[in-house]
Amino acid sequence: MKKAKLLYAEDDETLSFITKDHLELQGYDVHHSVNGADAFEAYKKDKFDLCIFDVMLPEMDGFTLAENIRRRDQQIPILFLTAKSLKEDRIHGLKLGGDDYLTKPFSIEELILKIEIFLRRSRVFEAPSQEQEIIIGNYRYLPLEYQLIKESNVRVLTQRESELLDFLVKHKNKVIKRSVILENLWGEDDYFMGRSLDVFISRLRKYLSDDPAIKIDNIHGIGFKFICP
Repeated sequence: MKKAKLLYAEDDETLSFITKDHLELQGYDVHHSVNGADAFEAYKKDKFDLCIFDVMLPEMDGFTLAENIRRRDQQIPILFLTAKSLKEDRIHGLKLGGDDYLTKPFSIEELILKIEIFLRRSRVFEAPSQEQEIIIGNYRYLPLEYQLIKESNVRVLTQRESELLDFLVKHKNKVIKRSVILENLWGEDDYFMGRSLDVFISRLRKYLSDDPAIKIDNIHGIGFKFICP
């Protein structure tokens, strides 16, 4: 089986050496860059399956790096590494197009688990499916292409956005508990994962706002209801 290729940007010499070594022992092909500018150049020259970016990078910070990559590719998963004291960085990173984050110090086992979850879901989304197209109100949703289409407007979704939309569509017009969504898509239910979910719900509301018949209602103290004709 072909090795998954990871783009890893981290300027801490000791941490990056240990992390890269452990990831390679797990069978991943890891390209390490010590600053954001070098990481972006590496991204432009090669094809990667997943990105891992420290937020505080020299020359080009992790957020700017992710923004530059998102302009070219909406699908590649991006994980941010953030300092524990900078809690709002996590939400900011998600709003810029990140898919998940880990706070420092983190365990290698936790990082590997998140990598495996994203790569496994990528393979699931790429697998053949009978549902090539799903009609959502005035939109056409193409799960295999990560595309949400209305007339001539084509929006390419990130993997996490597509996963969430797919989950909501499968449970449309029913109340879905926050904990159910978090455990199914994020793998756990805690405060910061809940904040992440709110960011992605806001994104989908914006994407679907041209059809007034579609709503994602907050059900106070419970979760959400995806209302769709």
